[in-house]
Amino acid sequence: MKIAGQLCRTIWPQADMTVGIIDQTVLPHRLVRLTLSNLAEAAHAIADMQVRGAPLIGVTAAYGLALALRARADDRAMELAIETLAATRPTAVNLRWALERLRAGFLPLAASARADAAWAMAADMAEEDVAVCSTIGDHGLALIEEIARAKSGGRVNILTHCNAGWLATVDWGTATAPIYKAYDKGIDLHVLVDETRPRNQGAALTAFELGHHGVSHDVIVDNAGGHYMQRGEIDIVIVGTDRTTRQGDVCNKIGTYLKALAAHDNGVPFYVAAPSSSIDFALRDGLTEIPIEERHAREVTHLTGETEGGTLATIRVTPQGSGARNPAFDVTPARLVSGLITERGIVGANEAALRSAFSDCI
Repeated sequence: MKIAGQLCRTIWPQADMTVGIIDQTVLPHRLVRLTLSNLAEAAHAIADMQVRGAPLIGVTAAYGLALALRARADDRAMELAIETLAATRPTAVNLRWALERLRAGFLPLAASARADAAWAMAADMAEEDVAVCSTIGDHGLALIEEIARAKSGGRVNILTHCNAGWLATVDWGTATAPIYKAYDKGIDLHVLVDETRPRNQGAALTAFELGHHGVSHDVIVDNAGGHYMQRGEIDIVIVGTDRTTRQGDVCNKIGTYLKALAAHDNGVPFYVAAPSSSIDFALRDGLTEIPIEERHAREVTHLTGETEGGTLATIRVTPQGSGARNPAFDVTPARLVSGLITERGIVGANEAALRSAFSDCI
């Protein structure tokens, strides 16, 4: 995708065998590129959300493991590196999926060959992610085109939640890929962007992306989505997923469940962009089996933004002494999901449909 007209990805290999990333913690106010040169830096980037979004977390972990193996590649060091990276964000299934995929690929190799093999596999994984997201965009485009035809070419209004855009992947994004494909095709559309507290990934990241691509959008507070659905101002909701169970339950950024409830009550289609890497066939019941990451209370009690003078500042928005709880994700039951937009097409949010579409992945 583009920033200020220049093609850009979220992560890239560098000539000196280090990894470049965009520091998403200072967007949209600053564009800072960082270099990851070892395991500790890669783990910090994931845990501190300098990189975030399930697909990007997976690719970053893959590169982080490759960096770790350059320092030491024996079995003990390899397992320690895998566990260090796996512990950074426990909810996103792509993280463990990426690490296990690399382990299976280079485990039979001699220790001296593992680092190069892991590096090549991480690069392949990044390219695969771009292709998967682009294909998800093609399948989701068909949904937007159908709405546009039903409205005789009238504007299609889309609600997003959190950031499932190219900043959450290597490129294109999952939930935003259909939006970019539709915009590039000339479809008249407008996106309502949930601010997505805490951390404001919608206001900070999705709005940043859409603005640079030229897509018409407005940022709204998290609690406004239901209001606009009641007024008929939302035609479709498209969100991402950090983990989807085999029966179609969707774990995504906190607040997704409330949007699904409002969509269901108002007859608004609710779709989830779900690459196969985010589908966890080992789990069935999302409400009881998915671990929900509890993040630091400071993300709720404090906000960081740009002052009128152009400096970045962090302020407290709650009283001193008030506690805060901060679950990072919630689970939307499959019954509220209209369908899963995958690289293999639109798939029903149920076990039979998922097993049929991804029989080779089980």
